[in-house]
Amino acid sequence: MFQGRILEVNVERVRLPNGRIADLEIAHHPGGAAIVALDSNGRVCLLRQYRHAAQGWIWELPAGKIDHHEPPIETARRELAEEAGMTAGSWLSLGGILSSPGVFTEIVHLFLARELTPIPATPEEHEVFAITWMPWQQAVQMAESGQIEDGKSVSGLLRSRRFLAR
Repeated sequence: MFQGRILEVNVERVRLPNGRIADLEIAHHPGGAAIVALDSNGRVCLLRQYRHAAQGWIWELPAGKIDHHEPPIETARRELAEEAGMTAGSWLSLGGILSSPGVFTEIVHLFLARELTPIPATPEEHEVFAITWMPWQQAVQMAESGQIEDGKSVSGLLRSRRFLAR
């Protein structure tokens, strides 16, 4: 039905587990990676990013789309450098999430990055955001209270509690 730069949308006829046949609209997406980047002062990187689809500014972890079938950890490394201006000496997988499994094939791989070293940030031309470093616990509270609405960011912050809660 539609082939874009990022998405391919199809109507797929499938047999469901109950035996019925359904025509489902499926948006195929290459997936992505999101990073809980924690500095030596216990602060996490959040972006205050403009998202047209969300009708304004939202809080997000550094994240991006998998390019050219690269491994998710490579996406995470690239996005941490581009958006946060950091490299990390320590990486830990926090697992994946399905962003909207009723219609999207996208899996977002979550990572905890530590032992950070600053480098020049190189955001993409279409990205509009401000970088904020805040105490990790404050970011978790924002995720719990609903101030952070982005699903991958909420999931990443809450999953990081297992490794960071004191």
